Amino acid sequence: MSWWTRNWLAVSHLALDLLLAIPYLLLTVFLVVSVVLIPVFGIGLPPLLVVLATAIGLARLDLLRLEAVSGVPLDWMGAAPAAQQPRWRRFLLGGRQWRSMAWVAIQSVWGFVAGLIALVTASVTVALVTSPLYVWILPDNEMYWPWGGITSGVWWLLLIFLIGVLGMLITPLLASGLLALNVLLARLLLTRRTSSEQVQQLNQRVQTLTRTRAATVDSVEAERQRIERDLHDGPQQRLVAIAMDLGLARERLKRDPETARELMDKAHTAAKEAVVEMRQVARGIHPPILTDRGLDAALSALAASAPVPVAVQTVLPSRPSPTVEAIAYFCVSEGLTNIAKHAHASRARVLVSAVGEWLRIEIEDDGRGGAQPGGDAGEGGTGLRGLADRVAAIDGAVHLSSPAGGPTVLTIHLPLQPRSSS
Repeated sequence: MSWWTRNWLAVSHLALDLLLAIPYLLLTVFLVVSVVLIPVFGIGLPPLLVVLATAIGLARLDLLRLEAVSGVPLDWMGAAPAAQQPRWRRFLLGGRQWRSMAWVAIQSVWGFVAGLIALVTASVTVALVTSPLYVWILPDNEMYWPWGGITSGVWWLLLIFLIGVLGMLITPLLASGLLALNVLLARLLLTRRTSSEQVQQLNQRVQTLTRTRAATVDSVEAERQRIERDLHDGPQQRLVAIAMDLGLARERLKRDPETARELMDKAHTAAKEAVVEMRQVARGIHPPILTDRGLDAALSALAASAPVPVAVQTVLPSRPSPTVEAIAYFCVSEGLTNIAKHAHASRARVLVSAVGEWLRIEIEDDGRGGAQPGGDAGEGGTGLRGLADRVAAIDGAVHLSSPAGGPTVLTIHLPLQPRSSS
């Protein structure tokens, strides 16, 4: 839409505001009458509700008209969160209703003034520009002005026409300025408000996402290095020894079958040990059983391989999202690993449940306690820094209770449907 067309549409918009000013004024009068009649046995309450509902509809339509003509996006303020009050009371006291009514009341005056200015200016401009078309049919070819002046002659007619052309440029600019004031008023009354508190919360959200993203990258990198180190120090060395034993057994198979059989038995035992080590290295990685059978089966399998007895109880109405399941599995795996390494516990318990929109994981052991929330695996035996980073990445929370002498309780809350950070 061209600049010229949009500005002349502003003229038509203001002209329509002029026509709507009368019903808006009547609606404002009905509002005053309804409020006055409320003390009289509540007679004014039903019409007041009707007036407010009508005001919401009219304000919503005006906002759509303003957005279409001005091209400025205007988001409707929407409804406030439901409170523990009767529906009619929430409607009667809601800010949306009264802000809409304030818009209607202001438009009954401002719409009339702005519309009248725009309509008069446009009408005079059109009359001046088209004067060469009708001046010849006027009496004595003369134009009579409202203030009593009379013009006639070609030069006067040319001057009037040029003034009309100038008015064709000024009128849409004037209408555009009046429309801009309308848009500003609509933003104050009818659109969503972004308070300083909301801006601060958004800034904190951005800072949190930036921090947790960096921490998650560091955590994943540390996990990768751990896997590489464990593979190099454990299964890789054992597989090399197996290959050497099998090579020696193949050389001695004909001339010393008994020794070859012993080497093959040794290689077989080492191969089984390598499988066990591979499983230990893969702790915290997404296992196939988690994808196939869910969190309950995966945690039960994890607890079965733990060096201390672990009781697992999972109470979930439905499966969480794959991301939440993977992080929950990692948290329990890390927690049980820390218990085995540092807690000196004789038993542990894992409880997974859904609390509202949150997945709650509670890991408890009867060990010596004294764990610190911010330490690494070598600092007091906590190993919770990477875990906390993973949890914070999806807006979760970690709480640790570990008095000296125990018990230690690690509580983790994960959103069942994490928000996107993109």
